[in-house]
Amino acid sequence: MQRILAPCLHKFREKASVFLTELHPAADAAEREAVLHRLRKRDFDATHHCSAWREAGGAHGADDDGEPSGTAGPPMLRVLEGEDVVDVLAVCIRWYGGTKLGTGGLVKAYTEGVQGALAAAREQGLLEPVRLWRAGRIQADPAHAHLPYAVLGAFPEAEVLGQDYDGDAAVLRFRMPLTGDGARERALEALWTERSRGGRVEWT
Repeated sequence: MQRILAPCLHKFREKASVFLTELHPAADAAEREAVLHRLRKRDFDATHHCSAWREAGGAHGADDDGEPSGTAGPPMLRVLEGEDVVDVLAVCIRWYGGTKLGTGGLVKAYTEGVQGALAAAREQGLLEPVRLWRAGRIQADPAHAHLPYAVLGAFPEAEVLGQDYDGDAAVLRFRMPLTGDGARERALEALWTERSRGGRVEWT
């Protein structure tokens, strides 16, 4: 999984139509709408402002903006999915030149636009890896407040966020990188249950 650090673009001409594709960092709907509003105002004379977006949490979407259904936004989204880019808005702006491209030609052009913008981002060093984290809590008797630290020590990628005291319990707050199959989380749960003799990890 990766995200872009700054806007990047790719511009080309296809049978008299001009295509300008821009990638923008955008983590939520408000940021996406602000970018789209700005681009539509800037390029008010364009024929289409097609878009696709993905969030790190899994939400995604696409808009053909007047092009034949499925020929613009969805192909753009498939490129973002294939490259696993998140928290991003891709906007492909088209100035129609008078020659129809046909369904296949449109899919090819909008696909090429996003691929070209991603290639530019890669060349400029504007792509960075993304790590998703899962937070958790481990409770222990105050006399054994050190035990959660010892258990987490078996997982070098885990980060301790702090320890608080809640009534008669010491609560250690931590986070771990998410794994696709949950194997790391299950391993921690099993180890803590064994070491604490029945204790549970609370995921938040």
